[in-house]
Amino acid sequence: MAKTIEEKQYLVRYKADKKSHLTILNQEECAKCEGQVCTLFCPGEVYKWEGDRMFVGYEGCHECGSCRIGCPSDNIKWEYPLGGHGIVFRLA
Repeated sequence: MAKTIEEKQYLVRYKADKKSHLTILNQEECAKCEGQVCTLFCPGEVYKWEGDRMFVGYEGCHECGSCRIGCPSDNIKWEYPLGGHGIVFRLA
């Protein structure tokens, strides 16, 4: 039986560091971006546009790297979390 994306995401756990491994380099670039596309293609819904700022909920990052290649302004600095932190997969 095929699983929905929500069911698959339920299998993912995170061990978040206290410091983000994702950085918005320039908030003004995000403000100029039409549609803030990172809020659409990030499977972890890490990026949220609120008011006039982009907020990053790095704790739910799937570490897929789509944000670093999908940002039209190359405005997101993506690094791996420090060792022992980040995404933890559970088997079904």
